[in-house]
Amino acid sequence: MIFSELYSAYYNTVAKIMEAAFNPEATEKDLQRCVMEEAFSESVLTILPALKSGKWPLLHEDLSPALLHKPTMPLTNLEKRWLKAIAEDPRVKLFDVAFPELNDVEPLFTRDDYKIYDQYSDGDPFEDEAYIEHFRLMLSAIRSECPVQMTMVNRHGRKVRVRFYPKGFEYSVKDDKIRIVATGCKFKQFNLGRVVSCDFYNGNGPWNEKPKAERRKNLTLLITDERNALERAMLHFAHFEKQAERTDDGRYILRLKYYENDETEIVIRVLSFGPYVKVLEPESFVNLIKERLISQKSCELK
Repeated sequence: MIFSELYSAYYNTVAKIMEAAFNPEATEKDLQRCVMEEAFSESVLTILPALKSGKWPLLHEDLSPALLHKPTMPLTNLEKRWLKAIAEDPRVKLFDVAFPELNDVEPLFTRDDYKIYDQYSDGDPFEDEAYIEHFRLMLSAIRSECPVQMTMVNRHGRKVRVRFYPKGFEYSVKDDKIRIVATGCKFKQFNLGRVVSCDFYNGNGPWNEKPKAERRKNLTLLITDERNALERAMLHFAHFEKQAERTDDGRYILRLKYYENDETEIVIRVLSFGPYVKVLEPESFVNLIKERLISQKSCELK
């Protein structure tokens, strides 16, 4: 069943009230705040009065909960099947997270049910044992804030050795590749698929550069909503903090914040929209777009 009243605003609001009521210091104002934050404006006239009067027998007269345990929302079969489908993705399996409670659940979809267009075919080998080992070591280093030393093949085909602090991962949908976000060295990121070997760095020797704090940047885009450009842009930048507004001429201004290490990926995504997305500011990002276009044109001429 796709829809259930158990997941409606009213049920969720009452669940929040019950959860708050388990706090012995909670007041009626605290419970009223749950209604104002979770439900519709007119709900303040019905939900809490129904609970206080005993019409909905979930609270005692002193507003303590009649339940023994805090309410929880069970997963529907549809949600379980969706989770099973996501868990079967080789990129999710990289994190070594087990879902034993889903062993007998049929996935909602498999990789054979869809085909991704506008994506390069030479993506990373997500199911390769060495690749998985490298990913998990980097993940452990990120969580423990430890430096690593790594041997990789650069774009010229030569092996190079690098020491750095891994700070995070960046996944490119278009390239179907994972990059390691780095600090403590002259490079900002590395392609995980190019790693030959890696290990934790023991700290011996002259290198002891500490990680630098990630800097956030602002970007303003002008979107012409043709060929579904607005909807695609909101999907492309769904995981970034952003704000959109409509202009008088029917176009849209999208303001978003991103971390400096994501800049290369942002440039690629903006360019993928062609003439329907224009960078308004900052000027430094406009220059990055120009440099990328000039570089692509040079490659085409060669």
